[in-house]
Amino acid sequence: MNTGDTSNLVRVYDTLNFVEENYSRLISIKELEQVSHYSYRNIQRIFKYTCGETIGAYQQRLKVENAYKMILYTRETLSSIALEVGFANVASFSKAFRLHFGMSPSEAKERKLPLLAGAEIVPQETATRLMPEIIYVPAVTVYYQSAFIDYNHEDVEALWERFMLHQFDGAGTVFYGIVADEPLIRESLKCRYDACASTQGIKGKLPSKTIPAGRYASFMHYGSYENIEDTYQKIYAGWILDTHLEFAPTPVIEKYIKHPDNTASIAEQETAIWLPLQ
Repeated sequence: MNTGDTSNLVRVYDTLNFVEENYSRLISIKELEQVSHYSYRNIQRIFKYTCGETIGAYQQRLKVENAYKMILYTRETLSSIALEVGFANVASFSKAFRLHFGMSPSEAKERKLPLLAGAEIVPQETATRLMPEIIYVPAVTVYYQSAFIDYNHEDVEALWERFMLHQFDGAGTVFYGIVADEPLIRESLKCRYDACASTQGIKGKLPSKTIPAGRYASFMHYGSYENIEDTYQKIYAGWILDTHLEFAPTPVIEKYIKHPDNTASIAEQETAIWLPLQ
């Protein structure tokens, strides 16, 4: 990794500075989009992959670390500190503080231990660049099952195991994943993920929806789904920072071209990642 100097990386710095200046209040999605000039979905992912944590996690860390400084260096009460850094009450403040520092605010106040602050966040670009194919995708009707999960291999795999119990016609069925980020500023990158098939299940009726038609930047991920996050990092901390393309606010689509049901080799698995374009 090396620090980048592209004009689009400046947008990440602008977002970083904006959160630092406004950490103690609720930051709206509209504000993040205005300061970053990206859709909420994209700035969340770019921030995560260039800064190492989500916007929500960074804001929460600023709250508790600044609260710790106030405990050490001021005579303010814990309740006033909690309100000043943006917590609704002492209970929520105490919970977040303990999760971060391993002790309660009252223990910190009594012990007066020095604050061991983490390294300053510096947005970084990945050294690897992936180049997409720009494609047009017609509207696709899919049948799906949803889960609100952390986007990681284990949770996604568990959803697919449940989904495949519906059984599908293996000859002509195409499988997709729809990654729709939850429109809230959270500590982790929670998202609604839809496991989708192009045909109705044989066992049990599934709801249907449409993958919207339009232009997409299509990237390829090869091999295990366990390291698909590496490909996303190369997209959101690499190519996307240099491109002049405009992105649509619709969800990212994953198309599973070669998967465990049609290839025996993990190394031969192929997943297309579609980023929607304006």
